[in-house]
Amino acid sequence: MDITLIIASVVSLVLGVLFGRFGLRKLFQRWEHDALKKAEMIVKEAEIKASAIKKERQLEAKEKFLKLKSDFDSEYNRKKNQLAVNENKLKQFENRIKQNELKFKQREALLTKERDQIKRKNDELDREREEVKGQREATLKARENVEKLRQEQIASLEKIANLKADEAKEQLVEALQDEARASASVYIKDIMEEAKHTATKEAKKTVITTIQRTAAEHAIENCVSVFNLDSDELKGKIIGREGRNIRALEASTGVEIVVDDTPEAIIISGFDPVRREIARVSLSRLVADGRIHPARIEEVVSKTRKNIEEEIMELGERTAIDLGIHGLHPELIKMVGRMRFRSSYGQNLLQHSREVANLTATMAAELGLNAKRAKRAGLLHDIGKVWPEESELPHAILGMNLAKKYGEHPEVCNAIGAHHDEIEMTTLISPIVQSCDAISGSRPGARREMMESYIQRLKDLETLAMNFKGVNKCYAMQAGRELRVLVDAENVSDVEAGQLSFDISQKIEKDMQYPGQIKVTVIREMRSVNYAK
Repeated sequence: MDITLIIASVVSLVLGVLFGRFGLRKLFQRWEHDALKKAEMIVKEAEIKASAIKKERQLEAKEKFLKLKSDFDSEYNRKKNQLAVNENKLKQFENRIKQNELKFKQREALLTKERDQIKRKNDELDREREEVKGQREATLKARENVEKLRQEQIASLEKIANLKADEAKEQLVEALQDEARASASVYIKDIMEEAKHTATKEAKKTVITTIQRTAAEHAIENCVSVFNLDSDELKGKIIGREGRNIRALEASTGVEIVVDDTPEAIIISGFDPVRREIARVSLSRLVADGRIHPARIEEVVSKTRKNIEEEIMELGERTAIDLGIHGLHPELIKMVGRMRFRSSYGQNLLQHSREVANLTATMAAELGLNAKRAKRAGLLHDIGKVWPEESELPHAILGMNLAKKYGEHPEVCNAIGAHHDEIEMTTLISPIVQSCDAISGSRPGARREMMESYIQRLKDLETLAMNFKGVNKCYAMQAGRELRVLVDAENVSDVEAGQLSFDISQKIEKDMQYPGQIKVTVIREMRSVNYAK
């Protein structure tokens, strides 16, 4: 019984081991099959991810390549344009060099011709000197012979006339005196006529020589300035949201900013060159800084006005140095600088004054007068036109008073005051300054009355509006077709602003003459400003 149980147990154990091994093998085979499937799935997923990453990297590389290509093309075009600009500048410079060389050759030829003429004249003078020397010797010999004959004739006459030599001499002298008076009268008349003719000829020669030796430019009528931009994107910043930046800039400077389709440029329009210059410099600083908003615009415009005053002083000093004029009072130097931004009948006042100074100095030198003092008077003759305060005096008298106030020589003061015949001329420099002023102003193309009358009409328009109560600033815009008036918001209400616009328009219709119509725009802007500390 025990053996049977043992055998059964052994058989069961063997069978269990066999079944266990078979089951484990099946289990292992199933696990191996599942693992292979998972491995295949992982490999497939990895291949899909690798393909996606590869495509993504290819797209990124392609985009990067296109961006680099675009940047390279932009840089290439920019450098190409810059190269074209430099080439144009180089061509212009070469043209100027050629023109200067041509002028130098012409002057050299003229000097050579004059030198040859002087040499010929010297040779002629040497020949005439030799002839005069020979004639002098012959005259001395003839005089000795005449003296001998005179003595012989006197002796013969004394014998024939039974007169003494003294008595005969008195009768002869009386006869000769009558004849000499008649001859002298005719001779004096001929000399006077010849002197008048020669004086007129020499005066014309002096004036022509002076004009030829002094360079001059023609008048230019210009009421716009072009401000160049690096890109058209800056136009949007300058205009600002709903146009607030451009309105603030126009209100601060008094000019009109024209933003149109012109590539990389905007136009600054205004009749006053000082306003245009302030607007141009302010725009340049705002664009360079990048911060463009109304508060910043007003700050930059205020600083620019101060800088323009410094530039005016520097310009006056440079003008005085260029002309060789020293010892001018600082106020006179400042007024000379202001001439740069003033025109008279379309002729720039500083250019006109420099031209008159050179003409006056040249003419004074030709006539043997003090050329430095004459040049000083020529430069300062129109300073009365740039005096910033209103005055009822003519500009010549006002300029003379200013010259006296700042210690100029009496001859200079008289020349300034008398160049339009307001006072009597007391020095020789005064008529020279008057003549040179007329020469500079009356030569062809020097002046254009149309521009002067146009600017005066715009100034009268602004002055008329400024006389109304509550008006802070006033600017004539669009060539006088619009009058833009800025009023004090605390003293003028909205209703009063409308009435003010109507009153100004009625006043313009009543007191002024103008073509077309004038738009009167009254701007009332309320501002509240506080500071956080």
